[in-house]
Amino acid sequence: MSLRFYDTSARQVRDFTPLHQGCASLYLCGATVQAPPHIGHIRSGVNFDILRRWLTYKGLDVTLCRNVTDIDDKIIRVAQAEGVQWWAVAERNQRAFTAAYDSLGCLPPSVEPRATGHVPEMIELMRRLIDRGHAYPAADGSGDVYFDVRSFPTYGSLSNQRVDQMRASADSDSDRAKRDPRDFALWKGARPGEPSWDTPWGRGRPGWHLECSAMSTKYLGATFDIHGGGLDLVFPHHENELAQSSAAGDGFARYWLHNGLLTMGGEKMSKSLGNSLLIPEILRKVRPVELRYYLGQAHYRSVIDYSDDALREAASAYQRIEGFLTRATEVIGAVEPAYRVPDSFASALDDDLGVSQALAVVHGHVRDGNTALTEGAKERVADHAAQARAMLSVLGLDPLSPQWAGGDGAGLRDVVDALVAVALEQRQSARARKDYAAADGIRDRLLEAGVAVEDTPRGPRWELRRG
Repeated sequence: MSLRFYDTSARQVRDFTPLHQGCASLYLCGATVQAPPHIGHIRSGVNFDILRRWLTYKGLDVTLCRNVTDIDDKIIRVAQAEGVQWWAVAERNQRAFTAAYDSLGCLPPSVEPRATGHVPEMIELMRRLIDRGHAYPAADGSGDVYFDVRSFPTYGSLSNQRVDQMRASADSDSDRAKRDPRDFALWKGARPGEPSWDTPWGRGRPGWHLECSAMSTKYLGATFDIHGGGLDLVFPHHENELAQSSAAGDGFARYWLHNGLLTMGGEKMSKSLGNSLLIPEILRKVRPVELRYYLGQAHYRSVIDYSDDALREAASAYQRIEGFLTRATEVIGAVEPAYRVPDSFASALDDDLGVSQALAVVHGHVRDGNTALTEGAKERVADHAAQARAMLSVLGLDPLSPQWAGGDGAGLRDVVDALVAVALEQRQSARARKDYAAADGIRDRLLEAGVAVEDTPRGPRWELRRG
């Protein structure tokens, strides 16, 4: 099967053919850093990290540009409320986002541009739009610059809307200087106490939509392969990006991919609703790799409604995978990932990145591998373990990879192992003298401390209980 994705602009699944053979260019709308990230923000990072890994596995040289919106109305309001500089708010929250991406095993982007570092490119883009008759400076001398939506006949095509049925754009303080209330701000004139930059039309700061068009085309070219982001960005953000870039003469994105929302109680997860779950809070409940499994297990376009029970189920599912690979290496020694993933796994990911079906293939190998362990069939164990590692590596979930190995605190494991060994020797002595109550008591005490003991034909083994 050829690689296929659901393209929002076409509203259908399309075969993916890169613009340049052997390469793939991907722009991902990153964080607007007015607050630290909740898991709804990071879902997008995980979904598109899996996409990037799969494109790489398919032999493509992937360039991923993930931007940072470090100037925005919300950032300014937070800074004013706290009595600090706007850049201080942006800096601390960008670091929180970076830490969250890193903790969940997202590969760093090829480039991560900040909006404030690309004002010259934005000015040039506005100049092109004004020269082509698609944008205009406000006549009131405010310094605002607007995109003229009526000048672009296909405006609304991405979100499948008609201009006459759209609400007025709400991205400026006043509509008096607009030719049409639906025109959106490319540039916002300077206001007292706010950051601003010089332009030929007056001092001000960039509009949100302009930033992404300028940054994506600077690093990926006037035409690039994939533009990604959350489904909530289709309108107005991505619609406006597409309009201004196309109106300026750029080919822009050839495919538009959008991940579904992460909700809580059926509502979009957001700080304003008071239901946001910050990454450090969630990582007190599960390990980072288990959170990655939870966020990545569903199809990227589906809605995930968060619950603690669903998070625990995902953690348990990952622990079953981890448990098999741990037991396999105890029996047969180190296992390297297979050179190729199974065809059924590849077919699942080729078909619009079907991670849920791909994980079903992983769990099938885990079940068969556990059966082989029970039967003592070491060759089959080795084969299933190697296949599992290859698949998990593509998903960024391999528990034996350097990213996740020793995630429970490798520096203490030898100490814990020695202490548990003493307890297990005492338990074995109790069983030898048929004092089963004492043996069971030792096992129960270990379990209370978070150490689960399993009796196997090769003797007792232990692991830390999680979840």
